[in-house]
Amino acid sequence: MNFHRFLKDWSLPIAMIGGVVIYFLYVNIPLFDSTHMLANKVVSILQPALIFAMLFVTFCKIKISDLRPSRWHFILLAFQMLLFITFSLAVAYIKPLTLAERVLLESFMICLVCPTATAAAVITAKLGGNSASLISYTMLINICVAIVAPFFLTLSNRVEGASFITSFLLIAGKVFPLLLCPLLAAEILRLLFPKIHKYFISKGRNLPFYLWLVALALAIAMTTRAIVHTNLSVLVMAGISVVSLICCVGQFVFGWWIGKKYGERVTGGQALGQKNTVFAIWLAYTFLTPVTAIAGGFYSLWHNSVNTWQLYRQNHRK
Repeated sequence: MNFHRFLKDWSLPIAMIGGVVIYFLYVNIPLFDSTHMLANKVVSILQPALIFAMLFVTFCKIKISDLRPSRWHFILLAFQMLLFITFSLAVAYIKPLTLAERVLLESFMICLVCPTATAAAVITAKLGGNSASLISYTMLINICVAIVAPFFLTLSNRVEGASFITSFLLIAGKVFPLLLCPLLAAEILRLLFPKIHKYFISKGRNLPFYLWLVALALAIAMTTRAIVHTNLSVLVMAGISVVSLICCVGQFVFGWWIGKKYGERVTGGQALGQKNTVFAIWLAYTFLTPVTAIAGGFYSLWHNSVNTWQLYRQNHRK
């Protein structure tokens, strides 16, 4: 019983530590040297597959009619977008910028514009929040990012000739399939195979959380690889870590504060604080200084630490 409680309280840190350990074991065992390229391809397929499965099971429990915007959604949207635009303009028009200054400003940009994690609905449900409201915000922020981000990213775009339309299509192609396809699949299952649909609702209650633990371990392993192979100085790395921590804590606190005003404190915090860091890393590699991607890795550590604290409190409150 105590061991079960230990796993329940510390499942996220165990998954995070497991990701680090798995990475170092894998790269230091000579037997696996010839499989590194294959492993990268497997992870690139496995990560979206896990996210699809998590969302599919979550959407099975929610009707499309439950997905409706609230006033607090638009307050959080304005908060994210205005801060992102402010830092984007700073990068574009403050000249000259050293590499370190540019990386730190771009780290703010990435941590602020990054949409809500697709797995946030899983943690929200565990914390007693409103999954339907969280998913509604997730869809809104992804649409908003796909429209707003390309214009401001092209101001400081490192890829020559990347137009607004090109950037929009790249971002939309990255985010929309993972949101819409699980929703459509869940609705098709609800209509055509109601018995199987009921099975997912009754028996798959904790399945999304377990899938999230696997996805988290993979994400931390990839973050560890990025940190190990970076050429940044320790001072700049520390600066990126601090920037991502400030963004993480600030967004959770603002989300809790606004959410509380509308009776959805947990949902507001998760909507603004828990980020799709895999998307953030891709965004940095594609549009900004590549080393800025490390900000997404650090953010993953911070927001999962906050989630661990929240889950621990929730479990012991029960």
